[in-house]
Amino acid sequence: MPSPARYNVLGTGVSAVSLDEARDLVLSACRQRHSGYICCATAYNVNLARSDAALRIAYNRSRLTTPDGMPLVWLGRWHGHARVTRVYGPDLMLAVCDAGRIDGVRHFFYGGAPGVAEELHRALSARFPGLQVAGTYTPPYRELTETELADLRNEIAAAQPDVIWIGLSSPKQEHFMAAHAATLDAGLLIGVGAAFDFLSGRVPQAPRWMQRSGLEWLHRLATDPVRLWRRYLVHNPMFVLRTFAQLTGLRTYRPD
Repeated sequence: MPSPARYNVLGTGVSAVSLDEARDLVLSACRQRHSGYICCATAYNVNLARSDAALRIAYNRSRLTTPDGMPLVWLGRWHGHARVTRVYGPDLMLAVCDAGRIDGVRHFFYGGAPGVAEELHRALSARFPGLQVAGTYTPPYRELTETELADLRNEIAAAQPDVIWIGLSSPKQEHFMAAHAATLDAGLLIGVGAAFDFLSGRVPQAPRWMQRSGLEWLHRLATDPVRLWRRYLVHNPMFVLRTFAQLTGLRTYRPD
């Protein structure tokens, strides 16, 4: 799988790709049965990685770490990557599910609250006739035990998926992929966070105009303030300050 250029955002190497390029790279990797994992990073994630070295390493060792949020797209263009577009987890999932039908790509859904992965299976199968879903797995709200990990490995080995979509919160999903991508008998693991809730219809997405203008955070904060207030009212301002320091040369952040 080719490795697109990356640009440094607070020590995280963000892949300079468009949505179409990311889709094609995933499909190419599926055809060649490449393993590894792909992350979708936002400003919140990149700022969090400053205090979570394992998260930063996971991003920098991924096959791709895509610009999931508009601030990362704008920074990519500032660094001279004019073709960078937002590679939003739900959009990447839809694009791969759609285009992958030609090659018979097999999908596995890991994550979500009880019942969500099954709802996602039904919703995407209705939207994309012929979609091949090899299986689903809803993990508990804790680390898997060794027995559960062994059962998961056996289930995935039997299902033989080309892509395992990981729908956990961040940074839990990145830590999971970095730890287990090499131990699962499958193709790519792709972390898409809240995509399971959005695409199953459980949670409404922000209007496209808000997504394009970088205001999706405001919509999400309004719909889930108790859980998300710290993410958007603490981490995002910190991201802005740190980015200003990096761009002006006041601070250097080197990728691990």
